Amino acid sequence: QKCGLKIILTDKLTRQSNEDMFRVIGRQAGDAMARKKDTDLIALFTAFGGSLGTAGASLTLQNLTGCIDFAKRNKFPAPVYAVQHPSTLYDVSLNSTIIPSLTQGLPNGLDEKLLKDFYKFMVNQVAVFEDGNISIDGSDDAIGAIFSKNAACYIESVGYDGRQQRDESLRATEQIVLADYGVFELDDGYGASMTYDAAANSTTA
Repeated sequence: QKCGLKIILTDKLTRQSNEDMFRVIGRQAGDAMARKKDTDLIALFTAFGGSLGTAGASLTLQNLTGCIDFAKRNKFPAPVYAVQHPSTLYDVSLNSTIIPSLTQGLPNGLDEKLLKDFYKFMVNQVAVFEDGNISIDGSDDAIGAIFSKNAACYIESVGYDGRQQRDESLRATEQIVLADYGVFELDDGYGASMTYDAAANSTTA
């Protein structure tokens, strides 16, 4: 699929700003494109063959290890990953004292620059990540997933193409960003959705 965005920077704005506005919008456009690709991948979670958890249930360490057991019993090919909303992973974090690998670095083979801020910990050879782009429904539940690397794929012909075009009639410069990519299931039997509570956690308890 192709997606893109166009940002119009007027000459007046660029003159008055103390910052390099083209650098600012370039960063914002890159962030927006990354979120779009991420949400497209998240949309695949509900199409996986397995369905774990239930609305209103907390993702405790016991429930997380149960999801991992499901993946192993169904022979998900390694490596296997789990992804959930940060609020959902809160209950697991409360048990951090019994997760020895909580302070371990990112597993080998993963792009540290892209993923280090989202990696949480490793449980039973499964790397667990948080993703704030996972949506929360009206009942404060979120659908994450546990899946093999072989469950889905991302391909692209154009990852990020940014260009500028001058519009004298507007006395402005247009910044145009395009991407051409696709996300697909490879084998829905190698993944399972994980539905758990994602209500906001107390800051005063």
